Amino acid sequence: MVMWVFGYGSLISNAGFHYDERVVGFIKGYRRVFYQGSTDHRGTPEFPGRTVTLEPAEGEICWGAAYKISKKEDEEVALTYLEVREKQYDKKEYVDIFTDLKATTPAISGAMVYIASPDKKVNVNYLGPASVEEIARQIVQAEGPTGPNREYLFLLEKALLQIGSKDKHVIDLANEVRRILSEEH
Repeated sequence: MVMWVFGYGSLISNAGFHYDERVVGFIKGYRRVFYQGSTDHRGTPEFPGRTVTLEPAEGEICWGAAYKISKKEDEEVALTYLEVREKQYDKKEYVDIFTDLKATTPAISGAMVYIASPDKKVNVNYLGPASVEEIARQIVQAEGPTGPNREYLFLLEKALLQIGSKDKHVIDLANEVRRILSEEH
């Protein structure tokens, strides 16, 4: 049995597990948003960072990378790793991946994706929407065991540009973070 995992954040450039194939593609009906708090990687419980999650969005698409895992032992290792890495994401969904904007049939069906839901009862780290400036200021200030929150944002921006995706939300945030940093120095 083959397993596919779809990454739309740091997984795009850093899977962290063994895979057999990587396919750049997109999912339909979602958009990437910096609404999830990170208290374990890019922030702390006292000052959470912000990471991306998916939000349903009619007519929109979200680019990322899908990873094919063929061997049972690789699947077990990957799932164990992902359950720790993505532990603040409370939902797993199975999505179709498309590689061609004109395609009506997915290239991959049933890829697993981690999503942080907006339900504060089950996802205590959900931060929700805020202005670009507010999110950017939080990203500038937050730092966790994995490093500064702005590094996460800049790495995501670079990874998306490398796969040919210009995500307005990510680019706007990265530019605002750069503007804030330039004022501080």
